[in-house]
Amino acid sequence: MKPHQAPPPPATDLSALALLIALLALIIVSFASLPLQWSALMSADTVRSSMEFLHGFAPPELAGPFLLKIAIGTLETLSMSALGTGIAVILGIALALPASGRFGSTARAAIRFILNVLRSIPELVWASILLIAAGLGPFAGTLALAAHTTGVLGRLFADSLENLPPAPEATLRINGTSPMTAFFYATLPQVLPQMLSYTLYRWENNIRAAAILGVVGAGGLGQMLKYHLSLFQMQQAASVIIAMLMMVAAVDAISFWLRRVLTR
Repeated sequence: MKPHQAPPPPATDLSALALLIALLALIIVSFASLPLQWSALMSADTVRSSMEFLHGFAPPELAGPFLLKIAIGTLETLSMSALGTGIAVILGIALALPASGRFGSTARAAIRFILNVLRSIPELVWASILLIAAGLGPFAGTLALAAHTTGVLGRLFADSLENLPPAPEATLRINGTSPMTAFFYATLPQVLPQMLSYTLYRWENNIRAAAILGVVGAGGLGQMLKYHLSLFQMQQAASVIIAMLMMVAAVDAISFWLRRVLTR
């Protein structure tokens, strides 16, 4: 009886090796070409200036009327993110069906091009464009979040639909079930948990994005932060930053718990 021999090692993938070498070369060239002043970053003057700047944030403003304004700004930010994500889910599902190839290759290519355009433009750019049409305030921020997130969720939803095994839906259609009924009974239950997980993850991202969109005048905590920083009211700005951190931490915890429930 021959002793057990280990299988031969797999062949080296030259394309993967070439990609790693190219990435390593890009990193080296980036470090060599950028004027990174590490010594100036850690100098005594820089550290002293940074400490003086941070000292201006203490103590944070805790007056009752100001905390009420922060609470209103927090609710506005949450509303922007929730409404923008909700609109994106509806539009993403509607666009994911043709983008998954259910209406032919031409519709698939056209819709995927639209989704790529929507998600290629960052939220801040969308907000800057929509502020011209919608004016200052949370409405433009909500539309900006919805536009970018539609592109992201539409692409993710379409890929999820394409990667599903077609046998369950095809079996129902062979037995005389209408295409819509077969989709709702065979395809949607398989992909729904993944869609919900993607939606929750994008909602987390939109919470952070909504807090930043106020920098261009789109309302919420970001607009408060820009206002107080522009007036060098550091203690008020510190309270707004703390509210942002607490809001993001709470939403992350809630989203993590919901994803755990869905995966069970």
